[in-house]
Amino acid sequence: MKFLISVIDDRSESGTPEEMVEIDRFNEKLRANSHWIFAWGLQSPETATVIDNRNGANVSTGEPFFAAKENFSGLWIIEAENVDVAQSLAFEASKACNRKVELRPLH
Repeated sequence: MKFLISVIDDRSESGTPEEMVEIDRFNEKLRANSHWIFAWGLQSPETATVIDNRNGANVSTGEPFFAAKENFSGLWIIEAENVDVAQSLAFEASKACNRKVELRPLH
């Protein structure tokens, strides 16, 4: 089963050097245990734009979809045997990055 772990943050570019060490350590554990698919950080929400080209609308808002105090600042896509394993990894991810995370199964 594949899962998305989204990192929730209320700041931009907030990862400290110490947090990056822990994130790298967690990433290596994911790789070593065949849970790793992909991970990446996101730029601040101010750099986002919503695109809508349904029915040829050709609309670009120039702003993020949500104006919220908290936003996604990064993500992991993982492989896990079941939801329990994925949840355990999400707890480890939260500890490693020192942020809240959201766990969501992929189709």
